[in-house]
Amino acid sequence: MSQPAAPGPFDVIVIGLGPGGEDVAGRLAEAGLSVLGIDHGLVGGECPYWGCVPSKMMIRGANALAEARRVGELSGTVTGIVPDWAPVAQRIRDEATDNWDDTVAVDRFVAKGGTFVRGHGRLVGRGVPHTVEVEVDGVRYAATRGVVVATGGAPAVPAIKGLAEVPFWTNHEFVQARELPASLVVLGGGAIGCELAQVAARFGVQVTLVEAAPRLLALEEPAAGELVADALRADGVDIRVGVSAASVSGGAGQISVLLDDGSAVSAQALLVATGRRVDLGGVGVGVVGVDESGREVPVDDWCRVADGVWAVGDVTGKGAFTHVAMYQADVVVRDVLGQGGPPATYHAVPRVTFTDPEVGSVGLSSATAREQLAKVRVGTAAVPSSARGWIHKVGNEGFITLVEDAESGELVGATSAGPVGGEVLGLLTLAVHARVPVTTLESMIYAYPTFHRGVQDALRDLQ
Repeated sequence: MSQPAAPGPFDVIVIGLGPGGEDVAGRLAEAGLSVLGIDHGLVGGECPYWGCVPSKMMIRGANALAEARRVGELSGTVTGIVPDWAPVAQRIRDEATDNWDDTVAVDRFVAKGGTFVRGHGRLVGRGVPHTVEVEVDGVRYAATRGVVVATGGAPAVPAIKGLAEVPFWTNHEFVQARELPASLVVLGGGAIGCELAQVAARFGVQVTLVEAAPRLLALEEPAAGELVADALRADGVDIRVGVSAASVSGGAGQISVLLDDGSAVSAQALLVATGRRVDLGGVGVGVVGVDESGREVPVDDWCRVADGVWAVGDVTGKGAFTHVAMYQADVVVRDVLGQGGPPATYHAVPRVTFTDPEVGSVGLSSATAREQLAKVRVGTAAVPSSARGWIHKVGNEGFITLVEDAESGELVGATSAGPVGGEVLGLLTLAVHARVPVTTLESMIYAYPTFHRGVQDALRDLQ
């Protein structure tokens, strides 16, 4: 859409219409406020176009291939399994992204009463009203009630010698690929790197995964990283941990990565999956006293940055997850409308790595709990030893770990890894969020035979 003929003033201006920003802008417009939404990219942000949605379509296709290969150990014979990326690529275009066209999303926002401007929004004035400049044309728009900063993040590209001269991929190029390369080097063994490495391997790509930390999924329980590493190796992935890329060379079709241990790896393509970054300077938060060289915008329990300025999503540093942005969006909407309700808390932020097996985590890890709490009990149960795990047989790898604050008796953290680890996590997230005593969990009835019944086994193991 073009800019409005009369540029405001608006009640609220939302800079960035990813999942959190779009939700704030749409709900405030539906509530009768005049709302200007600004985004230089696609309305909807990373999640529907390059993140959560298309990547899970890729994972679904990859896992279907893996399940077909398991039939021989369960129920018969399947022959002629031939991976084909074309249906996945087409599904992403047709069902997830509209071929990376956000017309539907823009129209949805406008239909709620909002005004949309395509461009880079930047705070240029302090106090109420706030002034935001849309850089595409230099027009300034005033907000009389406030501004919401929801500019999200972008793939972080490390300063590796030669990388800027090489046509590397991020998750964006991977998701948009019509064809996969014959071989791939992946830099980064976090959630994105592990997920995409497994997808590529299951579609027949020769994959090498390089992670600087001593293990994959370094922020999770050590057993989770070991579990995923074993799964990736079973899919044929060559895993290098404890080493970093020192330099990159080559060009399209043949890229070489020299590692800091003196070895080298090469492939047709290079995927950089070394985390996410935010650009605080680009959105001008310095005018409200925020250090623009920092990694996040400090917010209070109502996601307020300053008088009349709120922030949601990646820029707040509370977790680069769609569900965190949506959670904060609800807090901000209620605050702007004066509706009250509970403020934001972050002691039970769930996260899931959608590898096979899935790894879901919430709250404190066992190591972090021991650093923060005086007395901790940890219990673990292996998924294969549970009734459902034993029935599931091939592909049943996983575990459930519970972390208890032994002084309060409350569950403060958990990891659920297994065939449906992210789904089992729901029970554990509720328990951590509601600060449920472990004795209450011990007195529950757990349906048999289910994967979540493993929680009962882990409770018995608390020590």
